[in-house]
Amino acid sequence: MDHSARHGRSAAAFDPSFAAMQAEPMRVLVVGQTPPPFGGQAVMIEKFLEGAFTTLELAHVRLAYSEEMSEVGRFSLKKVRVLFRTIAAVWAARIKHRSQVLYYPPSGPNLVPILRDIIFLIAVRWCFRYTVFHFHAGGLSTYMSRLPAPIRWLAWLAYRKPDLAIRTSDLAPPDAQHFKAKRIVSVFNGIEDLAGGPIARDPDPGRPMRILFTAVLIPSKGVEVLVQSFIELIQRGVHAELMLMGRWGDAAFEQRMLDLIAQHGLRDRVRVLGVRTGNDKLNDFRAADVFCFPSHFEAESFPVVLMEAAQFALPVVATDWRGIPVMVDEGVNGFLVPTHDPMAVADRLERLAKDPELRHRMALEARRVFADRFTLAAFHRNMESAFAQLKR
Repeated sequence: MDHSARHGRSAAAFDPSFAAMQAEPMRVLVVGQTPPPFGGQAVMIEKFLEGAFTTLELAHVRLAYSEEMSEVGRFSLKKVRVLFRTIAAVWAARIKHRSQVLYYPPSGPNLVPILRDIIFLIAVRWCFRYTVFHFHAGGLSTYMSRLPAPIRWLAWLAYRKPDLAIRTSDLAPPDAQHFKAKRIVSVFNGIEDLAGGPIARDPDPGRPMRILFTAVLIPSKGVEVLVQSFIELIQRGVHAELMLMGRWGDAAFEQRMLDLIAQHGLRDRVRVLGVRTGNDKLNDFRAADVFCFPSHFEAESFPVVLMEAAQFALPVVATDWRGIPVMVDEGVNGFLVPTHDPMAVADRLERLAKDPELRHRMALEARRVFADRFTLAAFHRNMESAFAQLKR
Protein backbone atom coordinates (compact mmCIF):
# COMPACT_ATOMS: atom_id res chain seq x y z
CA MET A 1 0.00 0.00 0.00
CA ASP A 2 1.16 3.57 -0.71
CA HIS A 3 1.89 5.26 2.57
CA SER A 4 3.53 8.36 1.17
CA ALA A 5 1.47 9.71 -1.71
CA ARG A 6 1.30 13.48 -1.46
CA HIS A 7 -1.76 15.57 -2.04
CA GLY A 8 -1.89 19.33 -2.44
CA ARG A 9 0.76 21.98 -3.06
CA SER A 10 4.39 21.43 -2.05
CA ALA A 11 6.03 24.01 0.19
CA ALA A 12 9.18 24.78 2.07
CA ALA A 13 9.90 23.00 5.31
CA PHE A 14 7.32 23.60 8.03
CA ASP A 15 8.42 26.12 10.63
CA PRO A 16 6.45 25.66 13.86
CA SER A 17 6.61 29.32 14.80
CA PHE A 18 3.40 31.29 14.63
CA ALA A 19 4.67 33.65 11.91
CA ALA A 20 5.81 30.84 9.64
CA MET A 21 2.52 28.98 10.10
CA GLN A 22 0.76 32.09 8.78
CA ALA A 23 2.85 32.04 5.59
CA GLU A 24 3.42 28.38 4.76
CA PRO A 25 1.10 25.41 4.27
CA MET A 26 0.58 23.19 7.28
CA ARG A 27 1.96 19.72 6.71
CA VAL A 28 -0.75 17.26 7.69
CA LEU A 29 -0.40 13.49 7.88
CA VAL A 30 -3.82 11.98 7.18
CA VAL A 31 -4.17 8.53 8.71
CA GLY A 32 -7.39 6.91 7.60
CA GLN A 33 -9.22 4.32 5.54
CA THR A 34 -10.02 4.98 1.90
CA PRO A 35 -12.23 2.71 -0.25
CA PRO A 36 -12.62 -0.19 -0.34
CA PRO A 37 -14.84 -0.79 1.53
CA PHE A 38 -17.16 2.02 0.46
CA GLY A 39 -18.32 3.16 3.88
CA GLY A 40 -19.15 6.81 4.46
CA GLN A 41 -16.04 7.52 6.53
CA ALA A 42 -13.70 6.01 3.93
CA VAL A 43 -15.41 7.94 1.15
CA MET A 44 -15.10 11.25 2.99
CA ILE A 45 -11.42 10.74 3.85
CA GLU A 46 -10.79 10.07 0.17
CA LYS A 47 -12.65 13.28 -0.72
CA PHE A 48 -10.54 15.22 1.78
CA LEU A 49 -7.34 13.88 0.25
CA GLU A 50 -8.50 14.91 -3.22
CA GLY A 51 -8.85 18.56 -2.22
CA ALA A 52 -6.67 21.30 -3.74
CA PHE A 53 -5.69 23.41 -0.74
CA THR A 54 -3.55 26.54 -0.49
CA THR A 55 -2.87 26.37 3.25
CA LEU A 56 -2.59 22.60 3.73
CA GLU A 57 -0.14 20.05 2.38
CA LEU A 58 -1.40 16.50 2.90
CA ALA A 59 0.38 13.17 3.06
CA HIS A 60 -1.48 9.90 3.61
CA VAL A 61 -0.98 6.66 5.48
CA ARG A 62 -3.85 4.37 4.58
CA LEU A 63 -5.55 2.31 7.26
CA ALA A 64 -6.18 -1.13 5.80
CA TYR A 65 -7.84 -3.07 8.59
CA SER A 66 -10.95 -3.98 6.56
CA GLU A 67 -11.43 -4.61 2.85
CA GLU A 68 -15.09 -5.63 3.25
CA MET A 69 -17.83 -4.01 5.33
CA SER A 70 -18.39 -7.36 7.04
CA GLU A 71 -14.86 -7.11 8.52
CA VAL A 72 -15.38 -3.69 10.12
CA GLY A 73 -15.19 -3.75 13.92
CA ARG A 74 -14.16 -7.42 14.13
CA PHE A 75 -10.95 -8.84 15.55
CA SER A 76 -8.46 -10.81 13.48
CA LEU A 77 -4.75 -11.57 13.77
CA LYS A 78 -4.27 -9.93 10.38
CA LYS A 79 -5.48 -6.64 11.88
CA VAL A 80 -2.90 -6.88 14.67
CA ARG A 81 -0.15 -7.15 12.06
CA VAL A 82 -1.65 -4.25 10.11
CA LEU A 83 -1.76 -2.15 13.28
CA PHE A 84 1.97 -2.42 13.94
CA ARG A 85 2.82 -1.93 10.26
CA THR A 86 0.69 1.22 10.32
CA ILE A 87 2.46 2.57 13.40
CA ALA A 88 5.82 2.05 11.68
CA ALA A 89 4.49 3.68 8.51
CA VAL A 90 3.33 6.73 10.46
CA TRP A 91 6.72 7.12 12.13
CA ALA A 92 8.40 6.92 8.71
CA ALA A 93 5.95 9.34 7.09
CA ARG A 94 6.35 11.80 9.95
CA ILE A 95 10.08 11.96 9.24
CA LYS A 96 9.79 11.95 5.44
CA HIS A 97 7.13 14.66 5.19
CA ARG A 98 8.06 16.57 8.36
CA SER A 99 4.35 16.59 9.21
CA GLN A 100 3.45 18.60 12.28
CA VAL A 101 -0.27 17.72 12.30
CA LEU A 102 -1.80 14.27 12.78
CA TYR A 103 -5.31 13.91 11.32
CA TYR A 104 -7.17 10.83 12.55
CA PRO A 105 -10.79 9.56 12.64
CA PRO A 106 -11.45 7.98 16.07
CA SER A 107 -13.42 4.79 16.47
CA GLY A 108 -17.12 4.55 17.02
CA PRO A 109 -18.68 2.71 20.00
CA ASN A 110 -17.05 -0.66 19.41
CA LEU A 111 -14.49 -2.36 21.67
CA VAL A 112 -12.15 -3.80 19.03
CA PRO A 113 -11.42 -0.53 17.20
CA ILE A 114 -11.21 1.33 20.53
CA LEU A 115 -8.45 -1.05 21.66
CA ARG A 116 -6.74 -0.53 18.30
CA ASP A 117 -6.97 3.26 18.71
CA ILE A 118 -5.50 3.08 22.21
CA ILE A 119 -2.38 1.28 20.98
CA PHE A 120 -2.05 3.37 17.83
CA LEU A 121 -2.59 6.81 19.33
CA ILE A 122 -0.36 6.27 22.35
CA ALA A 123 2.34 5.09 19.94
CA VAL A 124 2.15 8.04 17.52
CA ARG A 125 0.57 11.17 19.04
CA TRP A 126 3.79 12.19 20.76
CA CYS A 127 5.44 12.58 17.33
CA PHE A 128 3.22 15.47 16.27
CA ARG A 129 2.81 19.02 17.46
CA TYR A 130 -0.93 18.96 16.81
CA THR A 131 -3.59 16.25 16.80
CA VAL A 132 -6.83 16.67 14.86
CA PHE A 133 -9.66 14.20 15.42
CA HIS A 134 -12.44 14.02 12.83
CA PHE A 135 -15.42 12.29 14.42
CA HIS A 136 -16.96 10.64 11.36
CA ALA A 137 -18.30 7.88 13.61
CA GLY A 138 -20.43 9.05 16.51
CA GLY A 139 -21.01 7.73 20.00
CA LEU A 140 -17.50 6.95 21.24
CA SER A 141 -18.06 8.97 24.43
CA THR A 142 -21.26 7.10 25.26
CA TYR A 143 -19.34 3.81 25.23
CA MET A 144 -16.66 4.84 27.73
CA SER A 145 -18.69 3.98 30.83
CA ARG A 146 -19.01 0.38 29.59
CA LEU A 147 -15.25 -0.16 29.56
CA PRO A 148 -13.33 -1.65 32.50
CA ALA A 149 -11.57 1.05 34.50
CA PRO A 150 -8.02 0.26 33.26
CA ILE A 151 -9.11 0.35 29.60
CA ARG A 152 -11.16 3.50 30.23
CA TRP A 153 -8.04 5.18 31.64
CA LEU A 154 -5.97 4.13 28.64
CA ALA A 155 -8.70 5.37 26.29
CA TRP A 156 -8.64 8.74 28.03
CA LEU A 157 -4.86 8.82 27.63
CA ALA A 158 -5.18 8.06 23.91
CA TYR A 159 -8.05 10.40 23.04
CA ARG A 160 -7.60 13.24 25.54
CA LYS A 161 -7.38 16.90 24.57
CA PRO A 162 -6.92 16.91 20.80
CA ASP A 163 -5.89 20.33 19.52
CA LEU A 164 -8.86 20.33 17.14
CA ALA A 165 -11.98 18.19 16.94
CA ILE A 166 -14.06 18.21 13.76
CA ARG A 167 -17.61 16.93 14.08
CA THR A 168 -20.01 16.43 11.19
CA SER A 169 -22.76 18.62 12.64
CA ASP A 170 -23.88 20.33 15.82
CA LEU A 171 -26.21 17.34 16.37
CA ALA A 172 -23.31 14.90 16.66
CA PRO A 173 -22.83 13.09 19.99
CA PRO A 174 -20.64 15.04 22.46
CA ASP A 175 -17.49 13.04 21.76
CA ALA A 176 -15.32 16.12 21.28
CA GLN A 177 -16.54 17.68 24.51
CA HIS A 178 -16.08 14.44 26.44
CA PHE A 179 -12.40 14.26 25.52
CA LYS A 180 -11.82 17.97 26.25
CA ALA A 181 -10.90 19.06 22.74
CA LYS A 182 -9.18 22.44 22.75
CA ARG A 183 -11.11 23.61 19.68
CA ILE A 184 -14.35 22.20 18.24
CA VAL A 185 -15.77 22.96 14.79
CA SER A 186 -18.62 21.47 12.77
CA VAL A 187 -18.06 20.69 9.09
CA PHE A 188 -20.80 19.17 6.96
CA ASN A 189 -19.67 16.42 4.64
CA GLY A 190 -19.88 17.14 0.92
CA ILE A 191 -19.67 15.20 -2.33
CA GLU A 192 -19.30 15.99 -6.01
CA ASP A 193 -22.46 16.41 -8.06
CA LEU A 194 -22.62 13.23 -10.13
CA ALA A 195 -26.28 13.73 -11.00
CA GLY A 196 -25.37 16.56 -13.35
CA GLY A 197 -28.47 18.63 -12.70
CA PRO A 198 -32.21 17.99 -12.47
CA ILE A 199 -33.40 14.39 -12.76
CA ALA A 200 -36.16 13.54 -15.25
CA ARG A 201 -38.10 10.58 -13.87
CA ASP A 202 -40.44 8.25 -15.72
CA PRO A 203 -43.89 9.89 -15.45
CA ASP A 204 -45.81 6.65 -16.15
CA PRO A 205 -48.55 6.58 -13.46
CA GLY A 206 -48.93 2.82 -13.85
CA ARG A 207 -45.45 1.85 -12.72
CA PRO A 208 -44.56 1.10 -9.09
CA MET A 209 -43.00 3.74 -6.84
CA ARG A 210 -39.38 2.66 -6.47
CA ILE A 211 -38.00 2.89 -2.93
CA LEU A 212 -34.21 2.81 -2.63
CA PHE A 213 -32.10 1.93 0.41
CA THR A 214 -28.33 1.81 0.40
CA ALA A 215 -25.93 0.97 3.24
CA VAL A 216 -24.50 -2.18 4.75
CA LEU A 217 -27.51 -4.48 5.24
CA ILE A 218 -27.62 -4.88 9.03
CA PRO A 219 -30.43 -4.43 11.58
CA SER A 220 -29.14 -1.15 13.04
CA LYS A 221 -29.16 0.51 9.63
CA GLY A 222 -32.91 -0.05 9.66
CA VAL A 223 -33.14 -2.87 7.13
CA GLU A 224 -35.61 -4.96 9.14
CA VAL A 225 -37.72 -1.88 9.91
CA LEU A 226 -37.77 -1.05 6.21
CA VAL A 227 -38.76 -4.57 5.15
CA GLN A 228 -41.55 -4.61 7.74
CA SER A 229 -42.79 -1.21 6.58
CA PHE A 230 -42.68 -2.34 2.95
CA ILE A 231 -44.79 -5.39 3.79
CA GLU A 232 -47.30 -3.08 5.47
CA LEU A 233 -47.24 -0.76 2.46
CA ILE A 234 -48.06 -3.57 0.04
CA GLN A 235 -50.82 -4.82 2.33
CA ARG A 236 -52.37 -1.34 2.10
CA GLY A 237 -52.54 -1.75 -1.65
CA VAL A 238 -49.69 0.59 -2.58
CA HIS A 239 -47.99 -0.20 -5.89
CA ALA A 240 -44.31 -0.11 -4.93
CA GLU A 241 -40.95 -1.78 -5.37
CA LEU A 242 -38.08 -1.96 -2.87
CA MET A 243 -34.42 -1.79 -3.95
CA LEU A 244 -31.82 -2.84 -1.34
CA MET A 245 -28.28 -1.79 -2.27
CA GLY A 246 -25.34 -3.00 -0.18
CA ARG A 247 -23.65 -6.05 1.27
CA TRP A 248 -25.35 -8.19 3.92
CA GLY A 249 -23.69 -7.89 7.31
CA ASP A 250 -24.01 -11.61 8.04
CA ALA A 251 -25.56 -14.71 6.51
CA ALA A 252 -28.05 -15.35 9.33
CA PHE A 253 -29.63 -11.90 9.03
CA GLU A 254 -29.69 -12.17 5.25
CA GLN A 255 -31.56 -15.47 5.41
CA ARG A 256 -34.02 -14.13 7.97
CA MET A 257 -34.87 -11.14 5.78
CA LEU A 258 -35.14 -13.20 2.60
CA ASP A 259 -37.44 -15.66 4.40
CA LEU A 260 -39.61 -12.78 5.64
CA ILE A 261 -39.87 -11.37 2.13
CA ALA A 262 -40.74 -14.79 0.70
CA GLN A 263 -43.34 -15.52 3.40
CA HIS A 264 -45.29 -12.47 2.26
CA GLY A 265 -44.95 -13.31 -1.42
CA LEU A 266 -42.82 -10.27 -2.20
CA ARG A 267 -39.78 -11.75 -3.90
CA ASP A 268 -40.85 -10.10 -7.16
CA ARG A 269 -41.26 -6.72 -5.41
CA VAL A 270 -37.91 -6.63 -3.57
CA ARG A 271 -34.65 -6.38 -5.52
CA VAL A 272 -31.41 -7.09 -3.65
CA LEU A 273 -28.82 -5.23 -5.70
CA GLY A 274 -25.64 -6.04 -3.77
CA VAL A 275 -22.75 -3.57 -3.73
CA ARG A 276 -22.99 -1.11 -6.63
CA THR A 277 -20.37 1.33 -7.82
CA GLY A 278 -19.81 3.59 -10.80
CA ASN A 279 -22.56 3.99 -13.38
CA ASP A 280 -24.54 1.04 -12.00
CA LYS A 281 -24.96 2.86 -8.69
CA LEU A 282 -25.77 6.19 -10.35
CA ASN A 283 -28.39 4.57 -12.58
CA ASP A 284 -30.08 2.98 -9.56
CA PHE A 285 -30.34 6.41 -7.91
CA ARG A 286 -31.77 7.86 -11.11
CA ALA A 287 -34.32 5.04 -11.35
CA ALA A 288 -35.56 5.48 -7.77
CA ASP A 289 -38.45 7.73 -6.70
CA VAL A 290 -37.93 7.81 -2.92
CA PHE A 291 -35.02 7.13 -0.59
CA CYS A 292 -35.73 5.42 2.74
CA PHE A 293 -33.19 5.25 5.56
CA PRO A 294 -34.69 4.24 8.94
CA SER A 295 -31.30 3.95 10.66
CA HIS A 296 -30.63 3.68 14.37
CA PHE A 297 -26.99 2.71 13.81
CA GLU A 298 -25.01 3.19 17.02
CA ALA A 299 -22.13 4.96 15.24
CA GLU A 300 -24.32 7.01 12.88
CA SER A 301 -23.22 10.59 12.44
CA PHE A 302 -23.79 12.16 9.02
CA PRO A 303 -24.78 9.52 6.44
CA VAL A 304 -23.17 10.08 3.05
CA VAL A 305 -26.04 8.17 1.42
CA LEU A 306 -28.45 10.99 2.31
CA MET A 307 -26.27 13.47 0.42
CA GLU A 308 -26.32 11.09 -2.53
CA ALA A 309 -30.11 10.93 -2.32
CA ALA A 310 -30.32 14.73 -2.22
CA GLN A 311 -28.13 15.20 -5.28
CA PHE A 312 -30.36 12.79 -7.21
CA ALA A 313 -33.47 14.73 -6.13
CA LEU A 314 -34.96 11.95 -4.02
CA PRO A 315 -37.50 12.69 -1.30
CA VAL A 316 -36.34 10.99 1.89
CA VAL A 317 -38.06 9.08 4.68
CA ALA A 318 -35.51 8.75 7.48
CA THR A 319 -35.22 8.58 11.24
CA ASP A 320 -34.82 11.51 13.59
CA TRP A 321 -31.42 10.20 14.66
CA ARG A 322 -28.01 11.83 15.19
CA GLY A 323 -27.14 14.20 12.31
CA ILE A 324 -29.93 13.11 9.98
CA PRO A 325 -32.21 16.11 10.78
CA VAL A 326 -29.48 18.40 9.41
CA MET A 327 -29.95 16.66 6.06
CA VAL A 328 -33.72 16.18 6.02
CA ASP A 329 -35.97 19.19 6.61
CA GLU A 330 -39.26 17.78 7.90
CA GLY A 331 -41.99 18.24 5.31
CA VAL A 332 -39.65 20.03 2.89
CA ASN A 333 -37.33 17.49 1.24
CA GLY A 334 -38.61 14.51 3.21
CA PHE A 335 -40.05 13.16 6.42
CA LEU A 336 -38.48 12.28 9.77
CA VAL A 337 -39.85 9.40 11.83
CA PRO A 338 -38.96 7.85 15.20
CA THR A 339 -36.48 4.97 15.28
CA HIS A 340 -37.83 1.38 15.38
CA ASP A 341 -41.24 2.44 13.96
CA PRO A 342 -42.16 0.56 10.76
CA MET A 343 -45.74 1.87 10.84
CA ALA A 344 -44.54 5.48 10.79
CA VAL A 345 -42.24 4.66 7.87
CA ALA A 346 -45.12 3.00 6.01
CA ASP A 347 -47.37 6.01 6.65
CA ARG A 348 -44.89 8.44 5.08
CA LEU A 349 -44.14 6.16 2.15
CA GLU A 350 -47.86 5.74 1.50
CA ARG A 351 -48.32 9.51 1.52
CA LEU A 352 -45.56 9.94 -1.05
CA ALA A 353 -46.94 7.12 -3.20
CA LYS A 354 -50.39 8.69 -3.32
CA ASP A 355 -49.23 12.26 -3.96
CA PRO A 356 -46.95 12.57 -7.02
CA GLU A 357 -47.05 16.37 -6.75
CA LEU A 358 -45.67 16.18 -3.22
CA ARG A 359 -42.90 13.88 -4.45
CA HIS A 360 -42.07 16.38 -7.19
CA ARG A 361 -41.92 19.34 -4.80
CA MET A 362 -39.75 17.43 -2.37
CA ALA A 363 -37.48 16.34 -5.22
CA LEU A 364 -36.86 19.97 -6.18
CA GLU A 365 -36.17 20.84 -2.55
CA ALA A 366 -33.74 17.92 -2.26
CA ARG A 367 -31.63 19.36 -5.09
CA ARG A 368 -31.74 22.79 -3.45
CA VAL A 369 -30.64 21.35 -0.09
CA PHE A 370 -27.76 19.54 -1.76
CA ALA A 371 -26.58 22.64 -3.63
CA ASP A 372 -26.88 24.84 -0.54
CA ARG A 373 -25.20 22.57 2.02
CA PHE A 374 -23.43 19.49 0.73
CA THR A 375 -21.21 20.26 -2.26
CA LEU A 376 -17.64 19.01 -2.35
CA ALA A 377 -16.33 22.55 -2.84
CA ALA A 378 -18.02 23.66 0.38
CA PHE A 379 -16.58 20.66 2.25
CA HIS A 380 -13.04 21.44 1.09
CA ARG A 381 -13.43 25.13 1.90
CA ASN A 382 -14.77 24.40 5.38
CA MET A 383 -12.09 21.79 6.11
CA GLU A 384 -9.38 24.29 5.24
CA SER A 385 -11.03 26.85 7.51
CA ALA A 386 -11.22 24.28 10.31
CA PHE A 387 -7.47 23.63 10.19
CA ALA A 388 -6.89 27.38 10.33
CA GLN A 389 -8.18 27.17 13.91
CA LEU A 390 -4.83 25.63 14.85
CA LYS A 391 -3.18 28.99 14.19
CA ARG A 392 -5.33 30.80 16.73
